Formats: sequence, structure tokens, C-alpha cells
Amino acid sequence: MFIRKIGIDLGTTNTLVFLPDKGIVINEPTVVALKKPENSVLAVGAEAKEMVGRTPENIVTYRPLKEGVIAEYYVTQAMLKYFIGKSIGSFNIFKPEVVISVPAGITSTEERAVINAAKEAGAKDVFLVKEPLLACLGAGIPIHSSEGNMIVNIGGGTTEVAVISLGGIVAWSSLRVAGNRFDQAIAEYIRKKYGLAIGDSTAENIKIQVGSTLPNKEKAEIKIRGRDLMSGLPKNLTIVSNEVAEAINPHLVDIVNSIQSVFNVTPPELAADIMEKGIILSGGSSQLRYWDEFIKRSLGVEAFVAEGPLFCVAKGTATVLSHIDVYKRTLLSTRR
Repeated sequence: MFIRKIGIDLGTTNTLVFLPDKGIVINEPTVVALKKPENSVLAVGAEAKEMVGRTPENIVTYRPLKEGVIAEYYVTQAMLKYFIGKSIGSFNIFKPEVVISVPAGITSTEERAVINAAKEAGAKDVFLVKEPLLACLGAGIPIHSSEGNMIVNIGGGTTEVAVISLGGIVAWSSLRVAGNRFDQAIAEYIRKKYGLAIGDSTAENIKIQVGSTLPNKEKAEIKIRGRDLMSGLPKNLTIVSNEVAEAINPHLVDIVNSIQSVFNVTPPELAADIMEKGIILSGGSSQLRYWDEFIKRSLGVEAFVAEGPLFCVAKGTATVLSHIDVYKRTLLSTRR
């Protein structure tokens, strides 16, 4: 029987869908708009994100995942149904096998929620794989080697630090500090320093356009508009990259401390491998400028950003889908 296979990078900020014969077919925000009171789905993905902060009382926008796990079950199920239908066709008679990424620190209850949501959305079988393993596969790292590799996957809701050897996770840390916290810190910094209120989308755009982990002589800048807290009127402002570095620094320190904590419990032989080869960075928030230098200054360890860091987890699902019978015995943590 013909079975379709789908890989889903189910992220707090963005969701990516991979098909073996087509590559990445969906890369959209993890946002859903519902119409009240009937709770009907009005929009999903990019269209729903455009509505954030702009809706009347009868329309509510949701980010159904919080810190890497399901926070709004019904909304997540509706979103998965939309993405699965969009990728393979809503009237496809063959239910797909689906590989979904999950945080390393996910609980059994949270795993069950992902499985149930995906099956109710139309999946035949659901396989869950820990994000650090997928990120390593997507970055081209030979995870079944006896040598140690450290991956730091900095997403929207979580930062996952893991040491991987012989196809498994040897040591790990899951920190609920990542891109969304950066956005919040930027908005709070601008509110306190300039008395200007900005929305989530503006804060995220600042991070993407001029985000930096370290101050630099070559300052990038961006013009923004917000609401003056004193007058209540719109106001223009220019923000420079060094201000972003200052705003998010406490969260960067948290991530470095998380990396250090994983080193502390890593076997010496594997730690030596990592010191020699460096730390691999993946995830959308690894694209902030000078991450490698920030880690080198903080820990004395080389670091580099994987090619196409935003797509590493999605590409990892591609590898699993291509050899799913092999990975069923090793990486796949759950099948129901």
C-alpha cells in the first residue's frame, strides 16, 4: 500500500513541513486565528500572523505552542490538520506517516498530546524524534560516530543543548529561553529607555534585522514606529544593534550557562572531542550576529553556525523519513 511520509518541525515560532519528493513545502509562523464564539479557524500561518495585534473582539489569534510544547490543544490540532492537508492535499485517501520534532525535555504527557493532535489531524502513524538529534542530522553531523558532538539548537521557545555520540543523547539541557524571550527583552528595553510601546512583530523584526550578541563598532540600525507612552501618539525611533545586544544579554548569559552545565556532566573523552571540533549552532535564533565570538569569549570553545540553521531540524526529519525502518529502532522515541 502506498504511504505518504511527512516530516514536521513543530516549532514555537515557525512550523516547517518536509516531503521526501519535494523538500520543504511549508515554512510558516505557528499562529492560528479563530473566529468567536464558534471557534472556527479563520486563518493559519502567515495569514494569521498578519492579524496579530490587529483583530476585532470576535477574532482571536493564538500561538498554540509555548516553550516548545502544546499549550492550546484544539488550536494545535487544527493547525496540524491545515498544514498536513496543504502539503499532501485535503482529499488524499492515504493517511500519512508523520515524523515530528519534540524538545529533549518533553514529558510523556506532552508527548501524548503531540501524538493525539497529529492523529486527529489525519496522521496514520506518528513518530517523535528529539530536536537535538534532528538538528545534528540536518547539519550533516555523523551522529552514529563514537566521537562527541555538541549541538545548541536555539529556537523560538527553547534552547536545547545536547552532546551526541553513538546515535544517542549523552548529556543535555533544555532551557526555556530563546527567540521569544529575546523579543520580549527588546520590547521591554525600548519601553524603559525610550517610553515607547512596540508590538511583538516589531520586536521580532528588530531582532532579525539588527540583532547582535555583542556590541560592535559597525553598528546596524533600524527605524521603527511605536506608541509614545506619555502622549499616546505614534512616534518614530531608530534602534541600533548595540542596544539589542544590551537588551538580550541576560538571556545570552543564561544560554552560555546552560552550555557550561552540559559540559560539567559530559564524559571527559567526549568533552575533548567537542573542544577540538567546536560547538554547532542551529535554529532560527542562532542567526544573531557574533554568536560564535560570544561563546568563544565566554567559554573558550570554538563555535560555528550550521549551514541553513533555520532548516536543520526539518532537514533532519528528511533523513529519518528516508531511512525510517532503520531509525525506528534507534531515534524514534514514540510510535502509536
